[in-house]
Amino acid sequence: MSKKPEKESFVTEITPRSQDFSKWYLDVVRRAELADYSPVKGCMVIRPYGYAIWELIQQAFDTEFKRTGHVNAYFPLFIPESLLNKEAEHVEGFAPQVAYVTHGGGEELEEKLVIRPTSEAIIGTMYAKWVQSWRDLPILINQWANVVRWEKVTRPFLRTTEFLWQEGHTAHETHDEAQAETLMILDLYADTAERVLAMPVIKGQKSESEKFAGALRTYSIEALMGDGRALQAGTSHNLGQNFAKAFDITFQARDKSVQYVWGTSWGVSTRLVGGVIMTHGDDSGLVLPPHVAPFQVVIVPIGRDNWRETVLPRAKEIHAEVAAAGIRVTLDERDERPGWKFSEWELRGVPLRVEIGPKDIEKAAVLVARRDTREKQSLPMEGLAARLRGLLGDIQATLFDRAVKFRDEHTQRVATYDELKQVMEGRPGFVMAPWCGSATCEAQIKTETQATIRNMPMNGSAPSGRCIRCDNAATAEAWFAKSY
Repeated sequence: MSKKPEKESFVTEITPRSQDFSKWYLDVVRRAELADYSPVKGCMVIRPYGYAIWELIQQAFDTEFKRTGHVNAYFPLFIPESLLNKEAEHVEGFAPQVAYVTHGGGEELEEKLVIRPTSEAIIGTMYAKWVQSWRDLPILINQWANVVRWEKVTRPFLRTTEFLWQEGHTAHETHDEAQAETLMILDLYADTAERVLAMPVIKGQKSESEKFAGALRTYSIEALMGDGRALQAGTSHNLGQNFAKAFDITFQARDKSVQYVWGTSWGVSTRLVGGVIMTHGDDSGLVLPPHVAPFQVVIVPIGRDNWRETVLPRAKEIHAEVAAAGIRVTLDERDERPGWKFSEWELRGVPLRVEIGPKDIEKAAVLVARRDTREKQSLPMEGLAARLRGLLGDIQATLFDRAVKFRDEHTQRVATYDELKQVMEGRPGFVMAPWCGSATCEAQIKTETQATIRNMPMNGSAPSGRCIRCDNAATAEAWFAKSY
C-alpha cells in the first residue's frame, strides 16, 4: 500500500467538472487508478480497476456476438505493406496513422510490415483462401485485439496510439445479407451501450466524408458526454465488394457463376470506458452503472478500536451472503478512517456502500448508501442480498434515465446558419439542421464552427427546407456536434 499522505491526496485532488472538464476527466482516470501514462508517447497502461471495467464491457458485447452466431478468432498483428496497399482508398485513409516495422532480428526486412491499424487487409487475404463456394458463406468472425494508429493528440481511453477493441469481419453472398448484418450489429451496439453502460446513443449513417475508408456505407452510434461533446461509441460498415475485389475473395455462386463476396466490418473499443466516465461521473469521481462496476457493493465495517472483534465477523458473514447471491462485492478491512474509505469508494464509483457498526448489529440492520443519488437507508440484514440486487437494478435504470434527460435537454434544432454558428460557440450538445448532402458545405461548416456531422439518424425527421449553409434543397437532417 502507498503511504497515508499519498492516499489522502488520492481521494481529494479532483478538479470540478464545471471548472475544467478535460482536467476533471484526467484527474478521475488517474485518481481512480483506471490508467496511467506509459514511457511510450501516446500509449497508456490500463490498471487493474480500469481493465476490470473493460472486461465487463467486453463480456457483455462478446455474449451478444456469440448469441447472434459470430465466433472469435485471431489474426496477426503484422501486415505486409503490399497487402495494405491493395485497397487504394483504404490505405489512403489510414496513411497518416500507420506505423511500420523495418528491422527484425538485427536485419532490415525485405518488405516493411505494418502494425495493424485495422485488419481488413490480413483478414481479406485469409478469406480469399477459405472461401470457395456459396456453401462456405456466410463467414461471421470477430477478433478481440489491439491496434496501433499514430495519433498526434492523445487522451487516455478516448484516443491513444495503441488501443484495445473488437473488430468483426463478415462475408456474405449478397448485398442485402451484408446490409442486414451491418444494421443488425448497429442495433446490437446501441442496445448493449444503453442496457449495459446506461449510455443513450443515436443510431445513424455517416456522411460520405466521415465514412470508413473503403466502405460502401458507414453507420455509427453517437453518445453525448457531460460537457456537451459527442463521442462516436461504435461503427458498423457495409464494405460492399471493395475489399473482396482488392483481395480476390470470390466464390462459386448457386448458379455456378463466380462472384465476389459482400463484406462488413464493425468495432467498439476501450473508448467506451471513457464514455462511461464522461456520461455518469461527477465532482467526486466515477459513477459506475452496476453492470460494468468491478465491485457493485462495498462493505465498510465501522467501530471503535476493537472493531475487528465486534464488527468484522458479522461483516464477513454479510460479505459471504452477498457474494453467494452473485453480486460483485468487496469488504474493506483496511485500518483507515471510515470517512476516508467512503471518499475513496465514491471516487471509484461503487454503486452501493454498506455500512455496518455495533449499533447496526444490535438492530440487525445495515446502512446502505447509493452512489448515484447519495441517498441512505437502513435495511434489515435478513434478505439483504435480494434488496441490494433490487437497488442495483434501480441505479442502472436511474443512470440511464438521467443520461437521456441530459441528452434531450442538450439537443436542439436550428433553421439558419447564423443560428448554428451562434449555438456552436459553446458546447451545446447535438444540433439538428437541414443539410444538402454537399461535402463542400460540410467542410465549410466544420472549418467555421468546429462542428462535424455525427450522423443522420435512422429514424430521424424527413429532410425539409433549405440547407443551412448553401440554401439549396436539403437532402437530410444531420446531427451536428463538437466531438472527441
